[in-house]
Amino acid sequence: MSATHSWSFFRAGGFDQVQLDKGADLLALKELDQKLWVALSCPTRGIEFDNKTLDMIDSDSDGRVRANEVLAAISWVGGLLKDADVLVRGADKLSLNDIDDSTEEGKHVLSSARHILKSLGKPDALEISLADMADIENFVAALRFNGDGVVAAKQIDDAAVRATVEDAMKCMGSLVDMSGDAGIDANLSEKFFAELGAYSDWYKTVTGTAMLLGDATEEAAAVFNAVRAKLDDYFTRCQLAAYDARAAEPLSRATADYQQLAALSLSAKNAEIEGFPLATIAADKALPLRSGLNPVWAARVAALQTKVLIPLLGDKAGLSAADWQSVCERFNAYATWQANKPETSVASLGMDRITQLLAGNHQAAINDLIAQDKAVETEVKAIRSVERLLRYNRNLYLLVNNFISFRNFYTGKDKAIFQVGSLYLDGRSCELCIKVDDVGKHASFANMGGICLVYCECTRNAGKEKMNIAAAFTSGDADFLMVGRNGVFYDRAGRDWDANIVRIIDNPISLRQAFWSPYKKLVKMISEQIQKLAASKANAVDAKLASGAVEHGKSVAAPAAAKPAFDVGKFAGIFAAIGLAIGAIGGILASVVAGMLSLKFWQMPLALVGMMLLVSGPAVILAWFKLKNRNLAPILDANGWAINARARINIPFGTSLTGLGTLPAGARRSLADPYADKKSLWPFYVIIALGICSVGVLWYYGFFGHTSP
Repeated sequence: MSATHSWSFFRAGGFDQVQLDKGADLLALKELDQKLWVALSCPTRGIEFDNKTLDMIDSDSDGRVRANEVLAAISWVGGLLKDADVLVRGADKLSLNDIDDSTEEGKHVLSSARHILKSLGKPDALEISLADMADIENFVAALRFNGDGVVAAKQIDDAAVRATVEDAMKCMGSLVDMSGDAGIDANLSEKFFAELGAYSDWYKTVTGTAMLLGDATEEAAAVFNAVRAKLDDYFTRCQLAAYDARAAEPLSRATADYQQLAALSLSAKNAEIEGFPLATIAADKALPLRSGLNPVWAARVAALQTKVLIPLLGDKAGLSAADWQSVCERFNAYATWQANKPETSVASLGMDRITQLLAGNHQAAINDLIAQDKAVETEVKAIRSVERLLRYNRNLYLLVNNFISFRNFYTGKDKAIFQVGSLYLDGRSCELCIKVDDVGKHASFANMGGICLVYCECTRNAGKEKMNIAAAFTSGDADFLMVGRNGVFYDRAGRDWDANIVRIIDNPISLRQAFWSPYKKLVKMISEQIQKLAASKANAVDAKLASGAVEHGKSVAAPAAAKPAFDVGKFAGIFAAIGLAIGAIGGILASVVAGMLSLKFWQMPLALVGMMLLVSGPAVILAWFKLKNRNLAPILDANGWAINARARINIPFGTSLTGLGTLPAGARRSLADPYADKKSLWPFYVIIALGICSVGVLWYYGFFGHTSP
């Protein structure tokens, strides 16, 4: 830790936290040992903080703000302000006099701030606010030159240059300008004109031999190449027939091949027919051009005759092998020239347009526009810096008090940035509510915090908006917390959400809950045992009655519409079971009463208190240790934070995080309930029965002068 700055610390959550009260404290944070920071990183989403500010601090755009990025933000804003104490106020406006223009960056920022105010019609304003920057995106986009190095076609006044840029985008693709319009940058411009030049240079190498049909050569070559392989196949087959007459028939396809086609629906587009030769095969036979052709190839051969053969050979009825060879040789020069054609997309523009583009001075004009755009990059960045400065001025002090220390959380004056709202459920309000993306993943780690967490799925607008929260219950009990219960969640903006419990991490909530939990468990166990015993006796009686009825040949099934008769044996069994249970309880109570009566009068209250402590003491002690060591860190770590301290939530502080329902001060209360449960005499009967059993047991053991046998 630096000895040049005097630090102040406050104790909260079981550890020391740095107290940041002045701008000098913020500027000196780079000297404070990071082992004394509460957090070392936090997510940029899922917390109640300005997202744009977090994105500006997150220099590597990885969705997390780390300690070094916070220090960099403090260093940057500190270098632009004359007095860092301005940050402590956290205002959304900044006086122009507070901007330090002694540095080059400060001059640009101050100049940009004044330019923005002037553009808003406030040239004499002495301060600038975030409200002035509300339309900053549209302001920057409206600038003709915005410093991004992209020239949009729509922004070019010269129609010829604009058409050139549009051609470049058509061939090379485009970039999005800050205005949202499509355009090109220096790289695309250079590549476009380089390909124009390469294509033009290649085109100039063409010879008269290659362009044997002039302007029609390209179309003729396409027709020629479409049938060349098929004609080569035909003349090769005829040459084989000349070599061996036996080859003519099979090379023309066998009769069986035609028999397979007989069952098909044929047309001039059948792929099966396309594989047949152009014409029947015979020794040194010329290709017939007017009839006798394979119907699938007839149209293509006709195009060949029109576009190639007639211009080169004249109108003929047949094409010999020698003539075909002559045609092929004459197209070889064109094929060689085409093979050297550069791979480019500018060919679609046509040579006339390419020549026009190269003849003009459009490249220089476009490059000049791009240079003008890049020239204002510093000014536009300064405009962005004004917004950044204003956001840091308003939010940075709030961030450090929820990052380097948890001052907001532990003082209770303001909610921490990780507290997303309040949950109202089961007569309580929970203030420690954290937004959760994955309930299962969060719960698996957050359980180590020792806090009773209730996970709720929150919805609003008929389910169109959804989010999950984890709410900490730190006061009251968990008797009626169960999956499926509904509540209402209010976010920090005051909007209400329907909340439904989907998962619960059960941990101690309060010492009161721990004290009474053994008795509640005992009552529940006794109730369950009595019900089980009564049910078993009732089942036994039912089985006995059923077996007796079968032995006497009677039907045990009553008519469906008949009213069931009162079964004396069944109810006798149930009462007997209850009697046994009461007797067992009475025996236990008798032993307790006997022990109490053996004590002196003043010892009885002490013994009663001792018994209660004996029953509740272990649960209370265990709960006390757990409540004392509740830790916020695992809950936040599971949500993407990197907590650097053991942020404890002790019993008094935990009680403040969950509010219980209490009547307002001065409220009137009537205890008369017209719908209260009517008093029953059964409890008195049970008490009398237990008393009689106790007296009987005491008499049996000689407490009334009687000698037990």
